Amino acid sequence: MLTLDLTDAPRWHDLAPGVRVQLRPLTTALMVATRAAPEVEAVPDEASDEERAMAFAKTLARRAVLDWEGIGDADGNAIDPSPEAIDALLDIWPIFEAFQLTYVSKGLLLEQEKNASAPSPSGSSAGARATARPAKGRAQTARRG
Repeated sequence: MLTLDLTDAPRWHDLAPGVRVQLRPLTTALMVATRAAPEVEAVPDEASDEERAMAFAKTLARRAVLDWEGIGDADGNAIDPSPEAIDALLDIWPIFEAFQLTYVSKGLLLEQEKNASAPSPSGSSAGARATARPAKGRAQTARRG
């Protein structure tokens, strides 16, 4: 069952011990705007999937991050989110992975749900429910001509 969250309140997401970010809800409008962003469209055709994912994640994060905690400059002073700081944060591999898993993938998993089939633990139709009535009798063999 799909559970709808009818609030549009930002949520806090833990990305690492002591590091959390407050993000806008991942809406269709936010995803569409990010896909159409000049930074994402400017990624060359020959770019790797990883380069595309990084460009998309940074662009999405710049639009979604409202606040954060546990992030500071080289001197240990807390800093506010900025496009440059958000990009630097996502350049840290574990943070990028956590952002993808806790925020981006939830939207993508929902996208995949509409392509789901019945469960199939033992074969392609093991978990499926029959929708056709059983045949009343055997069909006759066709004549050979």
